[in-house]
Amino acid sequence: MSIRIAPSLLSCRFAELGSEVRAVDEAGAEWIHVDVMDGHFVPNITIGPLITDAVRGVTERTLDVHLMIDNPDRYIGDFARAGADVITVHAEAAVHLHRTLGLIRGLGKRAGVALNPATPLAAVDEVLDEIDLLLVMSVNPGFGGQAFIPRAVDRVARARAMVEARRPGQVEVEVDGGVSVKTAPALARAGATVLVAGSAVFGHSAGPGAGVEAIRASIAGISWPDGEG
Repeated sequence: MSIRIAPSLLSCRFAELGSEVRAVDEAGAEWIHVDVMDGHFVPNITIGPLITDAVRGVTERTLDVHLMIDNPDRYIGDFARAGADVITVHAEAAVHLHRTLGLIRGLGKRAGVALNPATPLAAVDEVLDEIDLLLVMSVNPGFGGQAFIPRAVDRVARARAMVEARRPGQVEVEVDGGVSVKTAPALARAGATVLVAGSAVFGHSAGPGAGVEAIRASIAGISWPDGEG
């Protein structure tokens, strides 16, 4: 599996949303990560389907929508219609997780499950056959710019081993939170195939395109499962 970079719009300049998206697109970011927060599941409110639709209008990259919201079933259809390619829900927020994943896949979208740092990986064991992506949170969700939790590297390695034992080569392992040029290499070696980066991209002194290029350079030569080379 190749390693994809997914800049998180949570950290972009929203007054310049279109140009920010174009900048990371042109720099080669394969995915665009859309963090959706409702002020209930997490202590912050961000964006919804209208902004997702606007982003879809300026890029053909994979739109990776991360729903940090209670009762996500209510809005899955809206985000699917807005152009999401991947829709990820939190195991902690979905009351009937199997049904929710079926709803996502029934709309023709790739389905993901996210796990908070304190949630055991075993929480997804019964739905591994229903997912296309497992998102390992490396910060507690709700705010951008948080410090990376070092134990996340081990969790990524265990997550990769878990999905490979059941569905080899079929499930993306994504990491969200504190991804930077310092943390990306270890995460890539551990088996992450999608790296969500917010502040490290949109807060880069030379602009978001340079932020993407810096992370790409930090993982050059790293591949999974063979490690470096």
